[in-house]
Amino acid sequence: MSTPVPGSPKPTEHQSFWLWVMCLTGVDYFSTLAYQPSTAYKNAGLLGPFATIVLVLVTLLGALPVYGYVAGKSHSGQGSIGMLARLVPGWPGKILVLVLLGFAATDFVITKTLSAADASEHLIQNSFWPLNYKPSDFNLPQSTPGEASEEDKSKIFEQAKQSFDIRQRLVVTSILLMLLGAMFMKGFREVIGLAVFLVGGYLILSLIVVGSGLIHIAEHPDKITTWLQRVNEGNWYLEQPWTGSKSFFSILILSIILFPKLALGLSGFETGVAVMPLIKGNKDDNPEEPFGRIRNTKKLLITAAVVMSAFLLASSLVCTTLIEPIQILAMDENGVRLSDDDAKDKGIKPAADGRALAFLAHAENGEKLAPFFGDIFGTIYDMFTIVILWFAGASAMAGLLNLVPQYLPKYGMAPEWARAIRPLVLLFTFINLVVTLIFKADVDAQSDAYATGVLVLITSACVAAVIDIYRERNGAWYKRISWPFFLITIVFCYTTAALILEKPVGLHIAGCFIGAVLVTSFASRVYRSRELRFSGFYIPDGESKLYWDTIKHLELSVLVPHRPGRRSLASKELAIRQEHRIPRDITIIFVEVVLLDASEFLQEPTLEIRFEDGRYVMKISRAASIAHTLAALSLEMAKYGRPPEIHFGWTEERPLTGTLGFLLFGEGNIPWMVRELLRRAEPNEEKRPRVIIAGA
Repeated sequence: MSTPVPGSPKPTEHQSFWLWVMCLTGVDYFSTLAYQPSTAYKNAGLLGPFATIVLVLVTLLGALPVYGYVAGKSHSGQGSIGMLARLVPGWPGKILVLVLLGFAATDFVITKTLSAADASEHLIQNSFWPLNYKPSDFNLPQSTPGEASEEDKSKIFEQAKQSFDIRQRLVVTSILLMLLGAMFMKGFREVIGLAVFLVGGYLILSLIVVGSGLIHIAEHPDKITTWLQRVNEGNWYLEQPWTGSKSFFSILILSIILFPKLALGLSGFETGVAVMPLIKGNKDDNPEEPFGRIRNTKKLLITAAVVMSAFLLASSLVCTTLIEPIQILAMDENGVRLSDDDAKDKGIKPAADGRALAFLAHAENGEKLAPFFGDIFGTIYDMFTIVILWFAGASAMAGLLNLVPQYLPKYGMAPEWARAIRPLVLLFTFINLVVTLIFKADVDAQSDAYATGVLVLITSACVAAVIDIYRERNGAWYKRISWPFFLITIVFCYTTAALILEKPVGLHIAGCFIGAVLVTSFASRVYRSRELRFSGFYIPDGESKLYWDTIKHLELSVLVPHRPGRRSLASKELAIRQEHRIPRDITIIFVEVVLLDASEFLQEPTLEIRFEDGRYVMKISRAASIAHTLAALSLEMAKYGRPPEIHFGWTEERPLTGTLGFLLFGEGNIPWMVRELLRRAEPNEEKRPRVIIAGA
């Protein structure tokens, strides 16, 4: 797969029908059905269906239209990050991009580790798993005095089983992540083909489970009656008991407050636009604005959002009405809900926790929703669930492999090998294994970081859309604002802030990724600062080309940097000839360099040459660094004749200040940096341009 840079879309090596690519992004989005109904139940209790309605409305009326707009502006897979990179120039824009890349890394990496961990959870909880922990597998501690009670034995067994399951999850999760990395070493074509099969099979099986549940509810309306009665009575089984009014208005407000905790159901949008280069458009598409690919990407986003919304609503209703709270929520002996920490301390993990649909497929709720439900059908459903959860990391890996090469190498904040697919796959697989070890493959421990990354990226997309539309429109400020997108942005700002305030651990984890991205990126930028990073001059007119052909064939050229406005060319030439003892018969060429964006790494400056008052003046614009531009210019001239000389005057600038100015602002310590760049770029001294410093 090729890796286009922002603003320069290029065709990818393999492109596929949009529906097949939707399956690649959908393995992330649709696989959340494995744990999203449980997440809704655990975070919203019996109000889960109401909170899910809010989530679906935000999805269809908020995230979907915003990302439809983003798709039209980021057809090379830049996503919201690429839009903000264009809208915010300079170092502030670069730092913003790096921070968002940190959140994107949080989102994509945790997608892989969380999904693989949940896959291992489904595997080890299956009744046919050969390593199921049994009471006969443990012995009571020697320190236990006398005969232990049945209650003590049960507690010891649950704690021992929990410890054993953690070790199993670590091993199984690590194996799944390594297999995922090996799959990507094969290439994207094989990955997409497998994704189509998995998503199709998983959605059909999920439709059977959820559809059977809806039919069962229709045949047994008392299930709905019982649920609504509990809701009316205020028995909502929330983690934090509600002490206020139990009215419909309170339910509505609580649903709005609780829905940010269900934000995992919003995953998949950023990945959907990140893999746009894989989507086949029209044969006659303009590479600069491929309407066919943009249209097909919008089809992908709409189809995925509608299908997932229907599943979210139906599965939440089915699980809430057919699964008893004690089967999915940890409770004490008196039926009072325990906090997650207390449940872990006591080794309590209900059978439906994290696997609500699989729980129904196995008929573990005590009633078969269909005659064929049970261990056999449940195991088939588990198999597809396990594989699609494992493969959910494929969409995240695809997003990372498309996103990272577009920014870090271009900014000089990663080595050139970061543009290659296989080294990146190995690096990300290693990071996945480290994250899995740190979190002990615990799904709940990673979910907050996952949701935080998802919401920050969606919020950044909203902000980018609002800014972009504002800049494109004319007129009064209130006419330039897209008020629908502005309101959507407010909603997602609230959602993100609410989640972070409620569960700040997600921000802490994301902060670790952001810190790692910032530190390694700036270290790489400093290390690579003495690379020539030059891709050629752009000469815009015939007159400049004529003068360039004349200058580069001179016997000896003396280049003198000049800052316009300080003094005239005549006085500058008089001073330089006296101080540097340059004879009258040697041509002096003045070079004026104008910086555009010093934060850019690669540069292709514009070179214009004029003959003013008997003197050649090179006007170089759109440069990223004065030192790099002068070094590149002299090396280009050395290709055609005798290497030129670059003459500088002494400066009062301190070395440390000059170095920082060179790194951050593209100017500072120029003579020394030019000499170092030339020494590295041209090892042959006879062909290397000379740097001369003289004067008072």
